[in-house]
Amino acid sequence: MILEKKNMAGRILLLLLCMNVVSFIVNAAPQTCPADLGGKCSEDSEWEGEFFPGIPKIKYEGPSSKNPLVYKWYNAEEEILGKKMKDWLRFSVAFWHTFRGTGADPFGAPTKFWPWEDGTNSIAMAKRRMRANFEFINKLGVDRWCFHDRDIAPDGKTLEETNANLDEVVALAKELQGDKIRLLWGTAQLFMHPRYMHGGATSSEMAVYAYAAAQVKKAMEVTHYLGGENYVFWGGREGYQSLLNTDMERELDHLARFLEAAVAYKKKIGFNGTLLIEPKPQEPTKHQYDWDAATTANFLRKYGLLGGIQLNIECNHATLSGHSCHHDLETARINGLLGNIDANTGDPQIGWDTDQFLTDIGEATMVMLSVIRNGGLAPGGFNFDAKLRRESTDVEDLFIAHISGMDTLARGLRNAAKLIEDGSLAELVRKRYSSFDSEIGAQIEAGKADFEMLEKKAMEWGEPKVASAKQELAEMIFQSAL
Repeated sequence: MILEKKNMAGRILLLLLCMNVVSFIVNAAPQTCPADLGGKCSEDSEWEGEFFPGIPKIKYEGPSSKNPLVYKWYNAEEEILGKKMKDWLRFSVAFWHTFRGTGADPFGAPTKFWPWEDGTNSIAMAKRRMRANFEFINKLGVDRWCFHDRDIAPDGKTLEETNANLDEVVALAKELQGDKIRLLWGTAQLFMHPRYMHGGATSSEMAVYAYAAAQVKKAMEVTHYLGGENYVFWGGREGYQSLLNTDMERELDHLARFLEAAVAYKKKIGFNGTLLIEPKPQEPTKHQYDWDAATTANFLRKYGLLGGIQLNIECNHATLSGHSCHHDLETARINGLLGNIDANTGDPQIGWDTDQFLTDIGEATMVMLSVIRNGGLAPGGFNFDAKLRRESTDVEDLFIAHISGMDTLARGLRNAAKLIEDGSLAELVRKRYSSFDSEIGAQIEAGKADFEMLEKKAMEWGEPKVASAKQELAEMIFQSAL
């Protein structure tokens, strides 16, 4: 009898517990579609309301403002050196870091769980992310975005199914873009899937080369459909881990043939955007073939691809190759190849690609000196290939990070304009090379001075007088503008 009463009490307690669990699930359910990998969200189960409630449209208030959700230096319509700030900077949001970044690293699990995520990689979830993306862009007040194909739409079981998934999400993106937002560039993700472990265009497997070509073909088509202004090639695995098992010459030849085919297909489909290669020295491979701007420029020159392809310089990649961002920008610029900038930075104490938002005013000023000397970046721009730190987990952090990055580059633009208008730094450089502003100097620069003539002049002039380079004065002038 006592045992029966205990069993009855246990059943009642279990029933009450189950009722509480059901009540909790119903009441705590987020405003999302069901986490159903096989199904699609119906219209009545779509996300309701704003993705970023409580975040206003970001406005300019000036340097004295203490509000973290306003611009202090970026005033889109203000003219600097005869051009609006928004036209100098042409800011773009990177879909992958902003909406697919989880905070995971090799030592830890994801830390970011945005409220609109349902834990799936379904088409319905992809569409919801796309809507969040455009709300973010509109509130931030920028008019460009970038994507990798596999960031915005999931892989299918076949290439045909994968392409259909991409088409469905891209159709929504086209609708959400409207007339005011442009795609700065698109690209194909040829580095994450196991099939690309040996590379895409440089894979030792011909079938992988063909698959990579098919994926790039589709990515170029959707970039064109969305009115993209550029198309980027980032060869994360186009390189090697060991030369012992690598035919480097053959791989480089294959990469060139791949890019030739891309140039040809661009013309065939009437895509008028610029093709861009994004140099990076290493990571994930030990050595990437597009190590830095100079290496990539030489590759393009060797294979006759100059004129058809330009460079997308990423600041963190430049520092990984042992250069400053300013160095790679100037190398690209003087070779007529500067087409776009991935705006980010790395940590000097960390030896990998940390993709942090650029907040160094001095570096931003040097970056903008190159951009001004280049006459701007159009049809390229500044893409924020940067991500929140693992420990930054609030939705508002997405806005704060972009605002900080945009203000830093805007301040760099103001400083660079100040240096140019002042003229002291340019005059210092002019004086340093003024000996070439002579008849003999002009002959040297025109390639008309042979060794015999120069030997005669050296004997006539005697021991040269060598002037100071005035580096400390140059640094003083530069710092005074910050």
